[in-house]
Amino acid sequence: MLHLRPPDLAGFGERLASTLFIPALGEEAAFRGLFVPDRAAARRPWLALLTVTVAFTLWHGVETLFLRHAASIFLRPDFLACATILGLVCGLMRWRTGSLWPGVLLHWSAVFVWQTWLGGPGLQALR
Repeated sequence: MLHLRPPDLAGFGERLASTLFIPALGEEAAFRGLFVPDRAAARRPWLALLTVTVAFTLWHGVETLFLRHAASIFLRPDFLACATILGLVCGLMRWRTGSLWPGVLLHWSAVFVWQTWLGGPGLQALR
């Protein structure tokens, strides 16, 4: 899943934008923005964090229904473990800060680095 390589600079600007809007902002708004309370609203957010993390992980399996080339990656146990960890950390950041933006930035940078330096496929390759 991870293969260190020289940076893929083709479409660099487009990748910066697409990884921000499609996985990072979209998924963070849908999962953490709607379902994770901020600290003032919940002292013990564990049920919400657990539920949204499981839903976020399962979402990557659902995506394989319309991203036909994603199944070979998105259904791998190591990918799902990474998605689970990322989802949990983003959820904790949302709860601790009360803001969606730290999670968006983490999610964005993780996907961008994966696609640019670690061999991850872009959206076009997954369609």
